[in-house]
Amino acid sequence: MANKEEMELYIDLHTEESDTFHADVEKDTTPEKTQKGNPRHAEMAKLYEDAAEYEEDLKIFENELEIVNNNKLNDIASALIKAFPEEDKERDYIQELNTIVTMGWTLAVEVNKTHPEEQLALVKETGFSNIVEKLSTAYPNYKGDFEKEVRALLVKRWENLIAIKKDHIKEEHAELKTAGLKPTYVKRAYHQYHGIV
Repeated sequence: MANKEEMELYIDLHTEESDTFHADVEKDTTPEKTQKGNPRHAEMAKLYEDAAEYEEDLKIFENELEIVNNNKLNDIASALIKAFPEEDKERDYIQELNTIVTMGWTLAVEVNKTHPEEQLALVKETGFSNIVEKLSTAYPNYKGDFEKEVRALLVKRWENLIAIKKDHIKEEHAELKTAGLKPTYVKRAYHQYHGIV
């Protein structure tokens, strides 16, 4: 987290804020006084930046998982791009979906030995939107369900991303607690400082 001097400063800030909170003095909480002009909130906001970023990522991943679960397989890529055009600029959803399926099939072929190598070759050369159709055509006697397998790979991937972000948030909160601060208090200061309602 921070060095000893910074931690002492944060503890002092927390104590001072706690004393102010518990005082019987009426406070004026107009936005001008509680927002960016307050140096204590600036320090607190700085402490919560990583956690806030993780929370934002978590929210996006949860919404993406909802799209994966609620759309036809062929429509997932376009639904993700439509719902998150800004994210698609940073993360090419079509490529991401292809990579997830390719990695999942590689695991099934090379590690678990549950699928033939020919399927992996077909998966690698086929675009995401056509993958189930091509596999079903090439393997009409397959006893499994390609669509369910592909969707399961996608769901598993997003569930893992969500779990990772939740762990990161817990770690950030634990660091704040170690410094003697309440995460909810620091989060509130972060929101006030940045004008987030």
